[in-house]
Amino acid sequence: MWDKKDGSPPVPGKPIPRTTAPSSGDYIKGRPVNIGPSILIKGELTGMEDLTIDGTVEGKIELRDHNLVVGPNGKIKADIYGKTITITGEVRGNAYASHKVEIGETGTLHGDIVAPRIAIADGAHFKGSVEMSSGTRRENRTGKDAGRKSASAPDETRAQSASPQGGGTFRDLN
Repeated sequence: MWDKKDGSPPVPGKPIPRTTAPSSGDYIKGRPVNIGPSILIKGELTGMEDLTIDGTVEGKIELRDHNLVVGPNGKIKADIYGKTITITGEVRGNAYASHKVEIGETGTLHGDIVAPRIAIADGAHFKGSVEMSSGTRRENRTGKDAGRKSASAPDETRAQSASPQGGGTFRDLN
């Protein structure tokens, strides 16, 4: 801002000095956080707030107590952990949710789902297995054991989805 006392207006192209420095508490709690379509992140992404990703992320995403939305432009190559995970873009990796995984009609998931609730919209693409559990047992594990599947379980049944790329394995854990 320009100071009325000195009478000089701001100069175009010259930064306007701040009167106070930003603090780490300047963000507004509850305000949505977005990663835009032009952003590429490689590595581990963690956070303590809800997040919408419309860009590209490769690595691991952990928002265990918060909601994650993969927007229509989102391209994820990572295992993702969240409270509720909503996919309307593309995810190549496993989805671990403590509440729900939802794949919208424009969404694609190539990986396993571990969540107590799932919703797959008509037109969505899914290839992988589903384990409907409370999430506490497998969500806390990492490495090879977390993604291990049993192809010979006696209570296992196969089902094909409406999409040609669909299909998956469903297990009754009771």
